[in-house]
Formats: sequence, C-alpha cells, structure tokens
Amino acid sequence: MKTIPSAQTEHQLTAVADRFDAWRQTRITRAEPIPQYLWEQAIALTTMFAITRVATRLRVSGGELKKRCAAHHAALAASTSTAAPGFVEVPATPIWARPISAIEIELQHPNGARLRVAAPESQLPLLAVVQAFLETP
Repeated sequence: MKTIPSAQTEHQLTAVADRFDAWRQTRITRAEPIPQYLWEQAIALTTMFAITRVATRLRVSGGELKKRCAAHHAALAASTSTAAPGFVEVPATPIWARPISAIEIELQHPNGARLRVAAPESQLPLLAVVQAFLETP
C-alpha cells in the first residue's frame, strides 16, 4: 500500500507528466517508442504512487508500466543476488545455547511451596534468597 502523497511527490508526478507531454509534442511519429529515460522516471514514481495513478497521469499503458516495473525489479534482484557471497559458514554452536556459567536451583518448602531460580550468572544473592524462602511459614 502506498502512503498518502505529499505536495513534493505530487510536484514530481506533475514534472514527469510535463516531460512526457513535451516528448509527445516533439516526437517525429506517433509510433515512436517512449524513451528509456522517461520509462525510468515513471518506474521511480511507482514507489510513491499506485501504478494505475502513474499510468493514468502520464497517459501510458498500465499493463506496459507494470511489465516494465517487474522487469526493473527483477534486474535489481539479479544484480544484488550476484553480489551475494556463494558460501556462508554457519557456526557449529547455536546462538541460543545456554551460557556455561548458568545456574539453576529448585527448592520445595515443607509447606508445599516451590521456588525455582534459573539465572545466566551465579552472582545472585542465592544464600539470602534461599534463607528467605525457607524462613517463610
């Protein structure tokens, strides 16, 4: 979904539409294809507006603009995928492995209450916690 266009993006759409109109007035024949630089500007506008809105405003075929957008995005994806590394080494130890210095304690009070402590480090005041747990009636 496209965002609501600002005055600046509306101005860009109008400027590109004016360029298309100027080209139409100076072309030699009606069958002359639209220059690539104008198509590139139209494709750039589709990042800010819906394809149908751009096509309508520029008076070009919506299907042709959609086809050119798809080809443009496919070319970008192909160029970025060739730049990606061919091999990525995965570390043998999973990231979520427990730290070696982890501590886990589970206590049960004679009255049936349970206390379970799991911590990544053993710097907790465990003695105070255990004493407070055992001293409660």
